[in-house]
Amino acid sequence: MSGAGFFIVFEGLDGSGKSAISARVAELYGERLGADRALHTYEPNNPSAAGTYIRDVLEKRIVISTRTLALAFALNRADHNERVIAPFLNGGALRVVVCDRYLMSSLVYQSDAGLPGSGLSLEEVAGFNAAARLPDLTLFLDATPETCYRRMGARGGERQLYEERLAETRAKYLRVIDWMQARGTPITIIDANDGFETVFQGVQAALGQYAPPWASLT
Repeated sequence: MSGAGFFIVFEGLDGSGKSAISARVAELYGERLGADRALHTYEPNNPSAAGTYIRDVLEKRIVISTRTLALAFALNRADHNERVIAPFLNGGALRVVVCDRYLMSSLVYQSDAGLPGSGLSLEEVAGFNAAARLPDLTLFLDATPETCYRRMGARGGERQLYEERLAETRAKYLRVIDWMQARGTPITIIDANDGFETVFQGVQAALGQYAPPWASLT
């Protein structure tokens, strides 16, 4: 994989610390590879198609069906891929994109996650996103609901659409991870219950093991 771009995705419950960890990882890549070779991005991506619309749903300003929201996320991801992720990774050698949330989030939040009769199937949501570039590595920051609620309480503000029923959401994440891994998706689970530095060390160790040599942070 030497000379190729590397696409890393961070996933986890709200309050798992993925936004702060992913930002630090991207910052460190920028220091080591050059600022023009590292990009930190996120989903839903506000500047991409349907970004503002999705934020209105997440912040409970409008209510729509699960199918419509899944399609909105797929459109947002397609535009994000075409105008941001792919051009950056294809723009030169040794480039890294670090994304806060991606396809796994759609599979968790917009599907039944393998529970028939409770919504869209995993296959349907995956089909909506069939053209999306697959990550080279997904890091799931696994924090308990209690840890996440404590962290969200510390930051204040009202909870968004998916910031409730975290125990149920974590169970869905684990089912989706099994489903994706069975289809060959590289995913690593990292304990995210400790402090920032300890979790970051776990991320560094995972990148040292699974990233190409030029993208190792150890």
